[in-house]
Parts: sequence; structure tokens; C-alpha cells
Amino acid sequence: MTATTVHQPTHREALWELEDAFERGDLITIFGRCTVEYDGRAASSLDPGRRLLILKPDGTALVHTDENQKPVNWQPPGSEHHAAVRDGRLRVRSVRSSPDETLDVRFETVEQLSAMAVSGRRDLSVTGSEADLRNALLDRPALIEPGFEPLATERPTDAGPIDLFGRDSDGRPVVVELKRRRVGPSAASQLQRYVAAIEREEGDAAAVRGILVAPSVTDRARRLLAEHGLEFVAVEPPSDGSVAVSTATDNDADVVDDDTDDDTAASSTAESAGEGSN
Repeated sequence: MTATTVHQPTHREALWELEDAFERGDLITIFGRCTVEYDGRAASSLDPGRRLLILKPDGTALVHTDENQKPVNWQPPGSEHHAAVRDGRLRVRSVRSSPDETLDVRFETVEQLSAMAVSGRRDLSVTGSEADLRNALLDRPALIEPGFEPLATERPTDAGPIDLFGRDSDGRPVVVELKRRRVGPSAASQLQRYVAAIEREEGDAAAVRGILVAPSVTDRARRLLAEHGLEFVAVEPPSDGSVAVSTATDNDADVVDDDTDDDTAASSTAESAGEGSN
């Protein structure tokens, strides 16, 4: 699927769509009634009105009205997108750390949300792929856990090929699913299907373990992993021939409850840097 559109979603439904779109690296558009606040080198605000918010996978954020060519507010490439349901609104924030700038868009209502896979980027070089991550873990399996012994890559099952299959220090079969960027519940569900497939092959007494390896996971994914007895190991994919254990902690996890004070219920981090802002 290359495009997803939902009409008049609830705030929670919109958040779930954003979470999945951030995970896929989609181009996102949100149209609805919202307020806009910018805080950085200056400060500005827009009263409630119907506006279009565009979020690009490189970190760009654009707020458009029905007038003129240029956006009324924006953030450059390299910013980080976050979303949460808070105080009865869908809150979408674009944050830049150098200099410190925040674009805060709060939707009273969402009339349409679309997420689209895009292509044709100029000067695109891909580093830190899942293949790079897999090869790094084959060289240093202890990054998954001490005593882990990799036995096969792309191991076939009736649920599809497993990225990395091995056994732990106790001899138990271990299914390892690899992702090169922050992931949501779909990755946890995928891992569960692979674990179930190995359990069918080896029998219920096999005590098959499942480990999701990624830079970070959303809170929904973390809860789903826990529900199924699956595990998460935070590892950054290599971009320069090296691989590092991620510094992600529980504080980086996503929260989706309406009464939360955490503003990062879903997030997307871009690696590129940009100049200037609003």
C-alpha cells in the first residue's frame, strides 16, 4: 500500500495513523481546525482556524492556509515530529534542537489525514540498512544478549522468512526481528507471528523466545511485546561500519493515554540538518 487516507477520524484514530506513518517514513498531510504556536528565536500564534499541516519524512513541517504560496509557519529538515492526544486535542509538534525551536499544532477536529510513501529524493544515500544491522549482529551476537548463537538468516517459516534465527545460552530457539528505525505495534505483531510459526514447527514445549531489535519502539509496541512475552533490545544500525547499543530508555517510549503529560505518543526523527525556520 502506497497511500492511506482517513476522513474525520477521532483523535485516537488519527494518532494511531500517525504512529504507523512515522514508522514507515511517510509524507503526511493533516487538514482540520487547529491552533498554531511557534516558540524559538521569536514567538507567534494563530487562533483556531482550518489549516493544512504537512509533515515530511526529512523533518520538514509546513502549515498552510488558503492563501499565498508560502506556509504561515514551518520547521526545516532535521526537525523531529511528535504526536499525542492531550486535553481533548490531537497535538502535533515539530521540534528542532539547534537552535531550540518548537512548532505546536493542536487540532480540535481532524477532517482528513493522509499518509503517502514518496520516492524520487535527490542525492539520497542509504546507510544503516537492515542488512547492515544484521551483518553487524552476526559479527557481534552478544549485542543481542551474551551467549546468543546465530544459526540462520532469512530462515523460512509458514509466516514468512525470519531475519535472524538462533539459540540462547540455554539452548532455547530465538527469533530475532530486525528494524533499522523506530517501530510501532505492527513490528511486534510480525514478531509474534514468526514466534508462533516456530512453535508450530518445534512443538509447544520449545519455549521459543522472540526479540525485536531496533533503535527504539513506541509505547504501544512495548505493551504488545509484553503481552506476548516478547523482548526488545535497542540497537542503532551502523552508518559508518560500526554498530552501537542505543541509548533509548523507557523515557523515550510513547504514551497514548488522554490524561498523560507525555508529549511523545508518536514520533519520527529525521537525520538531516537544515537552516532557518519561521
